[in-house]
Amino acid sequence: MGTQSHLRHYTANQPSTRTTEVAGLLAQLARLLAVDQPRETPDPTTPAMPTRVLLTVEEAAESLGIGKTKTYSLVMAGEIASVQIGRLRRVHIDSVREYAARLVADQTTVRTQLRRG
Repeated sequence: MGTQSHLRHYTANQPSTRTTEVAGLLAQLARLLAVDQPRETPDPTTPAMPTRVLLTVEEAAESLGIGKTKTYSLVMAGEIASVQIGRLRRVHIDSVREYAARLVADQTTVRTQLRRG
């Protein structure tokens, strides 16, 4: 069907027919969009990347849910242990976990003391 005959088809139809046709096309599009697309599966022949144990200060901040400036100050104050590799500063994942555990323990202790006295 050529473009001109295709256009004549639309102009010859009554508005209610075009509305019905558009509604049908939209429904068909919705069904197509609702179909799950096949997901890429990892290639079993390539080894998985090892879990990183040294994080940037920004990554440590993100994992703690605090700002990087605050995290840098905690690192510089020794509250969060870190290592320097050349000019790079890295935080071991366990240091992040230990800091978070200390925060919880300290707050639990304060709450217990407040309840007692």
